[in-house]
Amino acid sequence: MAGSQTNWGVLLELTGPGPKHEQLARALRKVVRGLEDGVAVPPSRQLAADLGCSRWVVTQAYAQLVAEGYLAGRTGAATRVRRVGGAVTAKQPVRAAAPRYDLAPGLPDLRHFPRQRWADAVRGVLTTAPHTDFGLPDRAGHPRLRRVLADYLRRVRGADPGDVVICGGVTDGVSRVCHALRETGVTRLAVEDPGWTRLRRVAAGAGLTVEPVPVDDEGIQVSRIPAGARAVLVTPAHQFPTGTVLSPRRRAELLDWARDGDGLILEDDYDAEFRYDRRPVGTVQGTDPARVALFGSVSKTLSPALGLGWVVLPPQWTVSGHAPPVVDQLALAGFVDSGGYDRHLRAARLRYRTRRDRLVEALGPARLSGVAAGLHLVLHLDRNAAAVVRAAREKGVKVTDLDDYRATPGEPALVLGYGNLADNAVETAARLLREAAG
Repeated sequence: MAGSQTNWGVLLELTGPGPKHEQLARALRKVVRGLEDGVAVPPSRQLAADLGCSRWVVTQAYAQLVAEGYLAGRTGAATRVRRVGGAVTAKQPVRAAAPRYDLAPGLPDLRHFPRQRWADAVRGVLTTAPHTDFGLPDRAGHPRLRRVLADYLRRVRGADPGDVVICGGVTDGVSRVCHALRETGVTRLAVEDPGWTRLRRVAAGAGLTVEPVPVDDEGIQVSRIPAGARAVLVTPAHQFPTGTVLSPRRRAELLDWARDGDGLILEDDYDAEFRYDRRPVGTVQGTDPARVALFGSVSKTLSPALGLGWVVLPPQWTVSGHAPPVVDQLALAGFVDSGGYDRHLRAARLRYRTRRDRLVEALGPARLSGVAAGLHLVLHLDRNAAAVVRAAREKGVKVTDLDDYRATPGEPALVLGYGNLADNAVETAARLLREAAG
């Protein structure tokens, strides 16, 4: 196929998943494989006009193909097809070998996902659910799961679940509420620093300005929430990643802040089921459901692959979005209703506590914090954390720099997740990490 004969506007079909620049990059790869070396592709402005898209979409797609080796670009000259050795050679990204020991936080023990009980729950739905359940789904979630979760949250988390909405997980739920905030004129969201990086990105993607607020040993410093911020995202029961519990004094300050300024508290209750030194503290939402949106999911208790979560909204708030598949919703409802979820949590809590104890012992005389709950702990260092991360990677151990969750760098430390670490790997992973830390 000669370049002069190529009708780019006709050949390039922008379809499939992802944003337009990714769709265009996929389409371009198919076309340029059949072109001769050195053939010029259309100028970005021309191709954008032919396709009816922005020029940015084209420049991003071209840049991606240049990086992969399909195209060669030079400032002031046309972008051309690049062929090496008679064939277009994509520059393959350097892929690091999968770590042998993964101590990144965020995952439960996937080895112990209750496969058989979940399969039984799904089978029960498919054999007993009325045919009406297979019609158009309720955007807020199936009524049965909403009722079951309301009972569970009231019983286990001390929540006041007046209006439960089913969503695809905490990230999805926070995204929905952030968009609702933006639609009501709220432009600034305060977040904990350090905190979940993904949720910051979600808030920014919804058009909110993210305002980091420092965390100390009592939790978020409420007095430092910027004036003008009318919403704040917090993890009160087990701050991520420090492990701090929001103190009673700070809880009262936070609720006063919301009431005095007509604000909304976004409470991420991401792993409160796993507390090892006492009963989990109740939710802030249970204290004032009119000022708090409560988020939860099964990502830390069962698996993030299920894509099942919930948000309990104050009465005056509504969100838009699509609920997860009805069969999965009803399977979770049956699993909780039967007592299987509670039994799974009891077994998991014992397993994680034992694993945490072994990891703490294996790390030796290290300075640790955040060990009382959750699926991760913080290891404080006397040397540069980034250097330790690199050294650990060379030994096959994946760990996370605490700075990855900070708005500004701070004291060197690592966040070590042990939820998905195999029991027989704890001592070896800890020994290799000690060696990497010097």
